[in-house]
Amino acid sequence: MALFDKIKTIFRKSKKPAATRQKLEHFDRKQAGPPKPKRFGGEAPKIEPSIKKVSPKKKIGEVYNILKEPHISEKATKLFDEGNYTFKVFPWANKVQVKRAINDFYGVRVKDVKIINIKPKSRKLRGLKGEKRGYKKAVVILEKGEKIEIMPH
Repeated sequence: MALFDKIKTIFRKSKKPAATRQKLEHFDRKQAGPPKPKRFGGEAPKIEPSIKKVSPKKKIGEVYNILKEPHISEKATKLFDEGNYTFKVFPWANKVQVKRAINDFYGVRVKDVKIINIKPKSRKLRGLKGEKRGYKKAVVILEKGEKIEIMPH
């Protein structure tokens, strides 16, 4: 039991110092939070959203967690002229994340994103059964006048 008593005293000593406790006691709840609008005849005060500035390195790191590579096929190259670009993406990526990633990485305005799940297909080779991997594909539709240089000419 003496061991538990020592542990209790250690935890009691490691509590917040008195200065921080005093700050918490003097905290005025009326000052906390945004001002509330007047109910009758008054306009609600405009509150500007706080935008966190993110370093470009962090943005690019997020892009690499969403986009794998551009998907190049016959159908995809036909869609390039119409402003539609296809990318292989990670399975956990969603439309909003893909849109942000393309916007941050290539600096273009994205109109719409369509996501397609390609299921794995079974294959046989010399009597052995196997599977061709499945993947997730995103078709990105850009605004008119926007272009991405994926393949150098």
